[in-house]
Amino acid sequence: MTNYDALDFSDLMALAADEVVTHSYVRDIRLASGRVLALVTLDNDKDYKRPNTLGPRSLAELDEVLLVLTERARRGEIHAVGITGKQFILAAGADLSKVREIPSSDVARKMGQLGHRALGRLAHLGVPSFAFVNGLALGGGLEVALNATYRTVDTSAAALALPETFLGLVPGWGGATILPRLIGLRNAITVAIENPLKNNRTLKPVDALKLGVVDVAFNPARFLEQSLSWADGVLGGTIRVVRHNQDSWLTRTLGWPVIAKVARQQLASKIGTVPLAPFAALDTMAASRSGSLAAGFAREDEVLAKLIVGDQFQASMYAFNLVQKHAKKPSGAPDPKLARPIGTVGVIGAGLMARQFALLFVRQMKVKVILTDIDQTRLDEAVSYIHSELAAMHAKGRLSSDELSRLQTLVTGTTDISAFAQADWIIEAVFEELGVKQDVFARVETVAKPEAIFATNTSSLSVDEIGAKLTHPERLVGFHFFNPVAVMPLIEVVKAKKTSDEALATAMAAAAKLKKTAVITSDSPGFVVNRLLAKLLGEAMHAVDEGTPFEVVNHALDPFGLPMTAFELLDLVGLKVGAHVLDTHHAAFPDRFFESANLHKLAEYGKLITRDDKGRMTGFDPGAVAICSGGTSPQTAEQLLARVQDGLADEIHRMLDEKVVALPEDIDLCMIMGAGWPFQMGGATPYLDRVGASERAFGATFHNPPIRGVR
Repeated sequence: MTNYDALDFSDLMALAADEVVTHSYVRDIRLASGRVLALVTLDNDKDYKRPNTLGPRSLAELDEVLLVLTERARRGEIHAVGITGKQFILAAGADLSKVREIPSSDVARKMGQLGHRALGRLAHLGVPSFAFVNGLALGGGLEVALNATYRTVDTSAAALALPETFLGLVPGWGGATILPRLIGLRNAITVAIENPLKNNRTLKPVDALKLGVVDVAFNPARFLEQSLSWADGVLGGTIRVVRHNQDSWLTRTLGWPVIAKVARQQLASKIGTVPLAPFAALDTMAASRSGSLAAGFAREDEVLAKLIVGDQFQASMYAFNLVQKHAKKPSGAPDPKLARPIGTVGVIGAGLMARQFALLFVRQMKVKVILTDIDQTRLDEAVSYIHSELAAMHAKGRLSSDELSRLQTLVTGTTDISAFAQADWIIEAVFEELGVKQDVFARVETVAKPEAIFATNTSSLSVDEIGAKLTHPERLVGFHFFNPVAVMPLIEVVKAKKTSDEALATAMAAAAKLKKTAVITSDSPGFVVNRLLAKLLGEAMHAVDEGTPFEVVNHALDPFGLPMTAFELLDLVGLKVGAHVLDTHHAAFPDRFFESANLHKLAEYGKLITRDDKGRMTGFDPGAVAICSGGTSPQTAEQLLARVQDGLADEIHRMLDEKVVALPEDIDLCMIMGAGWPFQMGGATPYLDRVGASERAFGATFHNPPIRGVR
């Protein structure tokens, strides 16, 4: 097995020269029994806005401290070691700021080995170790606790999680080996694979306690005091720790091999087989039951090294930085001081989208929301729907009784558009037809106050043309949501030729208050997401029209790693909507976008794919297949994949030349947040660079150097 003490980590230390070090401060605490517990406090000497992270220098300091404590334990000076964090935070995981600079798999392997050397000492001190999880514990932070003998948790801790697979890694400092042994393989899969894939779902302290990740929970008022008293009881034998989940009924009944096999099948059905990290984590955890901890740690080292230098992790880090940093500084954003205050929102319409808008605005901005429609019955139904949704949030504990009453009072509906005279922000949710939108805004302008901002949710129409009948078109901005409104994080904020900086700034401020990611685009057909999806779906449908079997087309694009196949997406969007989108883009760019008569026939027919009773796709409707039969120029899956790759690369290059958005990063942010483009692909442009499509399409790459693993 690896002798971690014999390894030289100087190359890692060189990479971490400017690391914000999380120090390991030690103080002795005499327990009520007279025993001495040496308490290590992790603290980077920053406030809560800069959580503790564990880079090479932080790990090296912890390693040295634990070596000293091991010697003190040997001399009988201490009877236990505890480890905790600064206020509200144990640690937010590994410091990944320099990981993209790792030059080789050998250096990458040392990232795991150094973590194992330092954290692993908690199990070899010669005395029991206790992790007092006093706050946020993510990734390597939770692995600190897992390496200890016993664990307590503060009931107010923000979150506990192992999010590594979301970033293209595995828990590599003991988590993939210790966790399944501690709580069983099925529970470990939930924590380390399924939760990260559900938008990085985390555990609350009560969840961690129920699963057995921690042994006991204490209230924040006396957390450390009670944790120390509990530790004293464990040391004295008056408290016995029993862990029921290590050998659960499920494990005894099915066994680890069956649990792993079923989990693999479920993963493949949900995410396909392109993402590497979830399957690597599953294999590593499933293998941990047999052999020693040391063997498990060595296995983690090898898996971690391979992933760190691979394409998917490098792409994931690029995507993570887009979402965490680039999104907070959107390209082309005007001075935020130009934003006008929004105290009242007007929503034109009372259909499904209008209801979603109204609910989102009242929930997140807590402002008065007025819906208008020509049908009072429909308005009443809309207001009732919003009230019931708020009531459901209250029932789940997400709203207090006072909040529920106040928010319900803020939502009203009327057939009289003069009510919009008090609105500061007016957004339409009417039929996607130019004349309808033009007339609606022209009528509203007659009653709206001069400083009110108008927003259109159009997905494909020109914002400038929508504002053609306005006396003051400069007040109109595009504000394109994605469905479902409450869930999808992206808003495309469209700056038309006449949109004022005040209108744009107000739209950006509104998006921020709605807790959405906003990307500014120019007024171009389809903006970003729909233009690229139209390219993808148009090529897929055209291949069918030419005679390529549905099944071949549907899986030809699997290497993109998208959350659903092309025809599942088309079915979700709606066949009529899909036909409209393709027609719109063909009209705008007839030389590059296909229209499809067959798609219009399918829309009339109303069926495309078949599903089982759980909603999973099982195949294609025979009638749909018959409608599209007759093509004589089928493509192979390989030909279609290359054609779509090259077509997307060409289209993105044109969009950047046309200044639809400012940067390739804006394209990728839109596709990640608005189309579910996988993190492990890094968005569209890094993937197209890696597969050579960019070079084939326009003789260069979007990123220089390309975003890829170590070669």
